[in-house]
Amino acid sequence: MSAGAIAVGFAAGIVAGMLGVGGGILFVPGLVLFLNLAQVDAEATSLLAIIPVALVGAWNQNRYGNFRPRDAILLGALAIPGAIGGVAIVNAIPERVVQVLFALLMLYVASRMARDALRAPAD
Repeated sequence: MSAGAIAVGFAAGIVAGMLGVGGGILFVPGLVLFLNLAQVDAEATSLLAIIPVALVGAWNQNRYGNFRPRDAILLGALAIPGAIGGVAIVNAIPERVVQVLFALLMLYVASRMARDALRAPAD
């Protein structure tokens, strides 16, 4: 594990937590820009990193009484064919298209955050 990967993950986690966005929005560009990973490899790495985070989050939410096992099983079961379908799609289209689609996703998330911030009542 490289120090660069640790730094990207740590920084993305801190900023994502502060902004309330998914870490992948920051983690993927960090892997592409700073560690020279291909877009598809960076997205796959980001998705793999979700597994331990989701497990810890589920464990904590179970302690708080917020965990619904039936919903978790359904979500997990549906995620498997979704991931397989995503892999098939991403391998069938050019990497540049994947990059543009990810950039559009980031712009959408940024616009939603800006809109929500403008609508929030002043404290």
